[in-house]
Amino acid sequence: MTAPATAPAALPLRRWILDLAAAAVLTAVAMTGFWTTFAGPSYLPAVVGGILLGLAIAAVAAWRRWGILIITGLTVAAYFVFGGALALPHTAFLGFVPTIDTLQKLALGTVTSWKQMLTTVAPVAAADGHLIVPFLLSLVGAVLTASLALRLSQVGWALIPAGVVLILAIVLGTPEPAFPLAQGLVFAIFAISWLALRQLWAPQNAAVSVSEVDPARAAYMRMRRLLAGVAVLAVAGGAGIASSAIAQPVQPRHVFRDVVIPPFNIHDYPSPLQSFRKNVRDESEDTLFTVSGLPKGARIRIAVMDQFDGQVYNVTDGGPGSSSAFAPLRSNMSPEAKGVPVTLKVAIEDYSGVWMPDAGAVSQIDFTGKRADELRRSGYYNSDTGTAVVTAKLTSGDTYTVDTVIPAKLDDTQLADVDFGKVALPKQSNVPEELTSLAAETVAGAESPIEQVRALETFLADGGFFSHGLEGEVLSRAGHTSERISTLIGGDQMIGDDEQYAVAMALLAREVGIPARVVMGYYPDEDQEGEAEFAATGDDVHAWVEVNFEDIGWVTFNPTPPEDKVPNDQNTKPKVDPKPQVLQPPPPPQEPVDLPPTLPDDRKGDDETFNLAALLGLIAAIGGTALGVMALLASPFIVVGAWKAAKRRTRRNAARTADRITGGWDELTDRAIDYGARLAPGGTRAEEAATLAASPPDPRCHGSRGPRGRRGVRPLRADTGPGRRILGRGRRDRRRPRKGCRVLEAPARSPQPAFPDRRDGRRQQHAESEGCRSRAGSP
Repeated sequence: MTAPATAPAALPLRRWILDLAAAAVLTAVAMTGFWTTFAGPSYLPAVVGGILLGLAIAAVAAWRRWGILIITGLTVAAYFVFGGALALPHTAFLGFVPTIDTLQKLALGTVTSWKQMLTTVAPVAAADGHLIVPFLLSLVGAVLTASLALRLSQVGWALIPAGVVLILAIVLGTPEPAFPLAQGLVFAIFAISWLALRQLWAPQNAAVSVSEVDPARAAYMRMRRLLAGVAVLAVAGGAGIASSAIAQPVQPRHVFRDVVIPPFNIHDYPSPLQSFRKNVRDESEDTLFTVSGLPKGARIRIAVMDQFDGQVYNVTDGGPGSSSAFAPLRSNMSPEAKGVPVTLKVAIEDYSGVWMPDAGAVSQIDFTGKRADELRRSGYYNSDTGTAVVTAKLTSGDTYTVDTVIPAKLDDTQLADVDFGKVALPKQSNVPEELTSLAAETVAGAESPIEQVRALETFLADGGFFSHGLEGEVLSRAGHTSERISTLIGGDQMIGDDEQYAVAMALLAREVGIPARVVMGYYPDEDQEGEAEFAATGDDVHAWVEVNFEDIGWVTFNPTPPEDKVPNDQNTKPKVDPKPQVLQPPPPPQEPVDLPPTLPDDRKGDDETFNLAALLGLIAAIGGTALGVMALLASPFIVVGAWKAAKRRTRRNAARTADRITGGWDELTDRAIDYGARLAPGGTRAEEAATLAASPPDPRCHGSRGPRGRRGVRPLRADTGPGRRILGRGRRDRRRPRKGCRVLEAPARSPQPAFPDRRDGRRQQHAESEGCRSRAGSP
């Protein structure tokens, strides 16, 4: 039976300090799981504030002996009063006074904040209202943990809410754990230490008051318990470290966000580079969009591509950090960007598509107009490439503001001693064979990385000619397949536009190990740079190359010849490489047949079904892992308990009656040794009974319902041996007393005859049982 609650007001000061400190530490350790979710300590003020509020509510309620209704009311009041300062400071007046908007967001946040965090790809921003989750978890977790610890004598119940907070912090986080080893070990060590101290300080923790009989013995036992506890913690910690090292997962762990909503797939849309010539031909005089605030020399980018398959230059099919790693729009998307902060205002006119015009390292995008909410819900951004998309497609009349950072331009002198950056780019395939030798010959005389890039850029810009292949221009076929690039390089004259030259330079650079990628976008002519408004037309579309340098980032290069550099012979046609060519299939359609649906406000598609089976499986896996870790940590206690239970069962089920009677006496002496009694080795039953009679009886015979006390491993080493003298072996002993009341006092009279009367034994048993009840509370 669970021990009743202890009156909190009567608790000693050290109990208050221990329980409150342990509740604070366990809750704080559990909340470290959100470190990767917020990409740093920005959420810690909300967590610390929630823990302190929760401890204060639990302590005051325990001191005043308030019930659960008052505790619930205090928790709700603290959530709304302090939530503005700790969870939504950007909505509060002066940063801490809650407003109507703050209270409304806090009320809705108790229901919606969980899904919003799961449907926002990490790292999430505090300014987007995601601090509600850690604040609410820490507040409720601290209240429950501290309240149970202060009110119950069995502190194990207080570990349940702390463990739930730990599990929630994990499953609501990211696949990349923050501090998994330290988090698990610290939580386990503090939990075990808390349990041990609470049991050691309990007033009914022992059946024998050894200090009253032998102070030296009491000090010895306390030291033994302390050393045993340290040993158990060391073994458990070592086992945890060893098991984590052996079972280190190769793949990232699975969390709730993996099953709530599928990730955005940029490959559902075609490469915008395929429509390059169409923009030039059909939209050369149409105003596609206008940009206000674009600095001189800055460029509007549409897409960044880094993978070539012989047909199309496209975004890679990779994981985090690749050109396909798009995340939902949020605040502070480029926290480490360096350069000049700029605010751009973009107004869409004849432009249409999913790729958003932006510039630099974007920090935040705010939509305005009638479709603002729809565009915001369907917006995604890739911080590694600086590109954004909206699945709802931009159309005429859409407007938005871009807060971005334009990087500073560097000259060749500043890049003279800088090596290429070490970035992971996808492997190229189906590259024309002649490009490998051509690239090596072109960079052979370069002595530094920047000189190698300039050599490739100069080879194309100075050695080629420009033509879109439109009416009145020299023939120049569209596309950038392997055959088209081979024709460009192998002809008598290189003739093409930005599409061919940018792809050719990127392929050449990658063949000699230079990290390069292709960028498509818009920028004004030199005479229009720096104007208040840039009106982008189809004639302003361009493609260029970016190369990564160590500790600097991506630097722009222009391999396309000037537009006025055209061949003298208007009938000149490129010479086709005599090598046999494979007939190329027609280019894929410019627009996808079926666009994915626009996500509603909770970022869950209308046609998406919730994967309940996967969610339940994930919960079961996490729960099983947690139970396995707990079983591993508790294995020393389980082994000792199982061993003693096996001995007890063997004694009880012995074949001979005499062995069962002897086993009962051995069980009694083992229990007495557990409670601190000192029995001389080799003593008879009469001598052992006399020793037990000199010790205080089991406290449960005095009305206490406390725990049975600690059971050590000493009785496992002191079993009945052949050298032990047994008095009356083979006689029928008195019947066992009532279960739960151990009669430790030996009779004062001389030993009973070998064969006592059964009626006398029953009368003696009844008297002892009644005496046990009547002596409740007596010393």
